Amino acid sequence: MPVTDRPATYREVFAEPVFRTLFVARGVSISATSLQIFALSVLVYSTTGSPLLSALAFGAGFLPQFVGGLLLGSLTDRLPARPLIAGGYLLEAALAATLGLADLPVLVNLLFVGAVACFTPVFSGAASRAIADRLTGDAYVLGRALTGMSSSAAQLIGLAVGGVAVAAVGAKHALLFAAAAHLLTVVMVRFGLPATPPPTTRTGGAVRDSWTGAVTLLTDRRLRRLLLAQWLPSAFAVGAEALLVSYGAHRGFPTGTGAILMAAAPVGMLVGEFVVGRFLRPSLRERLAAPLVVVLGAPLLLLLLSPPLPLVVALLVFAGTGFAYSLGLQREFLEAAPETRRGQVFALLSTGMMALQGVGPLLFGALAELTTPATAIATAGAATTLVAVTIQRARR
Repeated sequence: MPVTDRPATYREVFAEPVFRTLFVARGVSISATSLQIFALSVLVYSTTGSPLLSALAFGAGFLPQFVGGLLLGSLTDRLPARPLIAGGYLLEAALAATLGLADLPVLVNLLFVGAVACFTPVFSGAASRAIADRLTGDAYVLGRALTGMSSSAAQLIGLAVGGVAVAAVGAKHALLFAAAAHLLTVVMVRFGLPATPPPTTRTGGAVRDSWTGAVTLLTDRRLRRLLLAQWLPSAFAVGAEALLVSYGAHRGFPTGTGAILMAAAPVGMLVGEFVVGRFLRPSLRERLAAPLVVVLGAPLLLLLLSPPLPLVVALLVFAGTGFAYSLGLQREFLEAAPETRRGQVFALLSTGMMALQGVGPLLFGALAELTTPATAIATAGAATTLVAVTIQRARR
């Protein structure tokens, strides 16, 4: 893969039609999924009155991705990208339509959500592979930055539209709106992506091949290190973010402050990925990977000092810029991925990310129960900083 020490431009990235199609389709799909999760949570709570079931409805699509990524990940390298990605969006549309039209028991709805989520790493891995096959050098890294920024914006848009839609037409009709948005992405992919042959011609059972491939990839020391470097800081940071509402309440901040605190890190992430992805030279970006992990974790330690609210928000925004550290790992990560299992590598990355982001809030939430939210958040920051030391040593 040719590498120059010049940052790519947005024009170079968007000049690739495959990236343009998947960029727009992904943004629409994430917005639709956020709307769907919100509407389903409201529907479950209004039906049952159970906070627990409502929370399960919110998170039912996360943990099953771990199973799907391990046992079905090889499909990303065995099937053509266009029908695989379009089929994934069509499955999402069918799920949203079923939730909106069928009057099914809550547990059945949650089972449907979990079943569809098993295939999510396959579809996302296929899309990531399609982009990696078309964008090279720093254009690929900038494409990843754009994808991350659009994902954050799409989630916020989906939640905002979901709140308006549920208030205006009700949860069930909002789910039908999400289904229509997913159908739009099917059309985008069907007519916007070229037909391509399967990346590989492997035969045999997909489940056995997926498991064998996952074991092979995770026993590769270099690839395992790069996966952990992307999984762990994100999991620790999400664990800290999950405690911001309780932190605000514990500090006696005004009601509604939790939303401001939770929005601070995404704002910082947008700024960080824009600046680091667009303006820094590739060599400098890679050297800054470990320092940016420190930026992600170190400001959280200062929350132990009980700073005033404006300073807390500023610290969280500054910490959010550290999420750009992952851009400095992308070139090496792509080079470490075996060509014949590149799609499965991306599926595995997504699988571990989602699984550990589910574990992080549980781990640090339990610590907060035993101590205080500030202590647990600071512990998450310290753990993040230790990952930076590991990354720096590995580079040396």
